[in-house]
Amino acid sequence: MWFRNLQIYQLDEPFQTTAEALHDALIENTFHHCAGLDTHRIGWTTPLGKYGEKLVHACNGNLMLCMRREDRLLPASVIREAVQEKVDDIEAQQARHVGRKEKNEIKEEVIVDLLPRAFTRSTLTYAYIDPQNNWVIVDTASANKAEEMLGLVRESLGSFKIKPLAVHNAPSAMMTDWVKNTAPTDLVISEECELKEPVEKGGIIRIRGMDLGSREVLQHLDSGKVVSRLAVEWQERIACILVDDLSIKRLKFMDQVMEEASATEADDEVMRFDADFALMSLELARFIPALCKHLGGVEKS
Repeated sequence: MWFRNLQIYQLDEPFQTTAEALHDALIENTFHHCAGLDTHRIGWTTPLGKYGEKLVHACNGNLMLCMRREDRLLPASVIREAVQEKVDDIEAQQARHVGRKEKNEIKEEVIVDLLPRAFTRSTLTYAYIDPQNNWVIVDTASANKAEEMLGLVRESLGSFKIKPLAVHNAPSAMMTDWVKNTAPTDLVISEECELKEPVEKGGIIRIRGMDLGSREVLQHLDSGKVVSRLAVEWQERIACILVDDLSIKRLKFMDQVMEEASATEADDEVMRFDADFALMSLELARFIPALCKHLGGVEKS
């Protein structure tokens, strides 16, 4: 359950709902499988999977949630083939051409016929609420998927006032300065970044396996390009790609952290989940404030 990507949000007001009360609020939106002509469905499921029953898992004051999304798989190629078969039959039997409007009507009929019989695929999205630090952290690389989950929280609670994490200094400007000059002492810049022109539809250059202090990279920066993504390591405990929208990609907990996790005794899956969740949330509770400090501090307004 170690998070791999982070979308980070700030709570606009203290979150005082208990785990029990939050579980009760989520029950109405418990996950149910697609039915009838549903193209997809979302709902809450237990973060512990088959090892748990509660929709909220609490650990050290943090509250873990899990959203399940089920999508029907109906490829466009399958629809086109079925539509074309019907069109060919009509044209052969009635000796006439099928127009665009009629084809669209046939397409709708095909979808209605095929959808209930389509295969489904499920995905799980995890997030946790940290009331002490006033954060909500969603494990996804997609801001849209995070918003879908947060929308379900709002629907369940009636109100959930949050906003994306914001800092005083532009992340792209700070990352550019780190590459051109000196990075903070607790950050190590790895050999990967993305440079872009700071204009609409500007060019993008992706660099991997190259010293970012090289003349070639610095020439791009001197020409006006800025760093939009940067691979960093923090205190030999966390490695990630920092993006200019303050999302975190390809998050990796390094050997020191994983060795500590392995050394923690856990008699069953629930205890292992608890131990990993506690260690992960502790590391992020140290890493995120340190990162925000390097970016000028959290914007409160």
